[in-house]
Amino acid sequence: MPDTQALVNDFLNKLKKRKIEGSQATARQTAELLRSVISQQRMPYTNQAGALIDAVKAVGEQLIAANPVELAVGNIVRRVLHIIREEDLSLTTAAIGGLNLSAVSDDENDDDRDGDSTLSAAAVAAAARSTLRPPSLQTLLEDTPVSAAVPQTSSSGGDSEGKSKSADKSSRSRKLKHDVIEAVNELIQDIVTCHEQIAEQAVEHIHQNEVILTLGSSRTVLEFLFAAKEKKRSFRVFVAEGAPRYQGHLLAKELVARGLQTTLITDSAVFAMISRVNMVIVGAHAVMANGGVIAPVGMNLVALAAQKHAVPFVVLAGSHKLEINH
Repeated sequence: MPDTQALVNDFLNKLKKRKIEGSQATARQTAELLRSVISQQRMPYTNQAGALIDAVKAVGEQLIAANPVELAVGNIVRRVLHIIREEDLSLTTAAIGGLNLSAVSDDENDDDRDGDSTLSAAAVAAAARSTLRPPSLQTLLEDTPVSAAVPQTSSSGGDSEGKSKSADKSSRSRKLKHDVIEAVNELIQDIVTCHEQIAEQAVEHIHQNEVILTLGSSRTVLEFLFAAKEKKRSFRVFVAEGAPRYQGHLLAKELVARGLQTTLITDSAVFAMISRVNMVIVGAHAVMANGGVIAPVGMNLVALAAQKHAVPFVVLAGSHKLEINH
């Protein structure tokens, strides 16, 4: 298996030289790299979640610095950090529940053991109050990991009990890494299929004989419109050319190639045409935590025109484009 640092350096070079095109490809490769980092991370005896978080944060800071403009990188790093904390909290909750059950099942006739059980239950309750809180997305990059300290109880079981505890912690360590990797795999699958998942909702938004206005060149918008056509929807699309890069020309060619009724218009004609439009559907580079959208040049003009004429304005974006506030 390739060395982790070699994989990181190779991906850093790609980010710096802008060799990866598109937010989806960037997000997918970022998640795959972080999955490799997690799988090859050596787990300590204690604070396994903290070790994974530190490793992901260290790599994530390098990736974000390599290409600060590509916000999908930071979004995926924060999503993976959230996954680690969530899985650690889930395992901790199960561990605390197990301690509660064992404390309740202690022999009530033994005064000493009953006292220990009472103390153990109290410790468990205190730990539960401090740890059984859902992780907040606003604290994803905080220095302190959300991990619970399992209360220690006194025992005189000798070496066998010590070995048992060691085996339990080793098993929990493997379980944590396995669960995190499985969750990251699900995240990668969501990224890969984001266009199809969004396109499935097209028929609910686009109706018969409607007129759609769009701007820029977005694969998400392309698949969304084509999915509506596949559902036997008949509609017309106006595409603003999107100067100075004229990405609208690329989208218009793709739409025509797929058999959609398409008309290319100049940016200056948007306000004149908006009164004939039933809906504006656009893609976005990123959706900020405050609801703002980073989009192609000219999107503000289209949004103002739609607002003036009360035309619905729909922004299509995969979950990897949603910025997580921290």
